[in-house]
Amino acid sequence: MGRLGPTEIILILVVIILLFGAKKLPDMARSLGKSARILKSEAKAMKEENKSSAPADPPAGGEQPPAQRTIQAAPGDVTSSRPVTEPTDTTKR
Repeated sequence: MGRLGPTEIILILVVIILLFGAKKLPDMARSLGKSARILKSEAKAMKEENKSSAPADPPAGGEQPPAQRTIQAAPGDVTSSRPVTEPTDTTKR
């Protein structure tokens, strides 16, 4: 009872096309793909950052400057690159 057959899937697709319009669907799919690429690249960057950073003692003598990274929306897409300042811990111990 919980499975969708080909008829139900086609009916759902027709309803989606009627609701959103055929012109908006490619733009929506493109932005969804771009978001997925950003998420994938950020997850990969976090994994690489965790592998390369060894646990070390924090430097003595004060605050360290915030690290800055560049996030790219898609490989080769330099128009959407922007520097990002990592959040710092402002709580006092």
